[in-house]
Amino acid sequence: MEITGKIIAVLPAQGGTSKNGNEWKKQEYVLETFDQYPKKVCFQLFGADRIEQAAIQLGEDVTVFFDIDSREYQGRWYTNINAWKVDHVAMQPTPETQSPLDNTPLTTPDFGPVNPVDDLPF
Repeated sequence: MEITGKIIAVLPAQGGTSKNGNEWKKQEYVLETFDQYPKKVCFQLFGADRIEQAAIQLGEDVTVFFDIDSREYQGRWYTNINAWKVDHVAMQPTPETQSPLDNTPLTTPDFGPVNPVDDLPF
């Protein structure tokens, strides 16, 4: 699955050591969609190499490719949105964000001679 939006929060990185003695690191981000009714989605990147490769910054527009995983713990269900790829989006100007001066013609309209001869009888 994928979702596109603006990063509105970068949460603190978390890390530790697994039972096997392996180091792990994860970073969570909150994305807000560009829909008419924007949604906020918290997703995570797992692994120091993925976090560094993505290099996500606050306020940046991104497309996130992710998997959803749910698990049960003591009778409650928890859901994670795990990103596996992040693309940085170069936003194209939309009609709302485009400057009104961008649509002005470069040539001056021709209104005819300055002193026209009026030969109408009335």
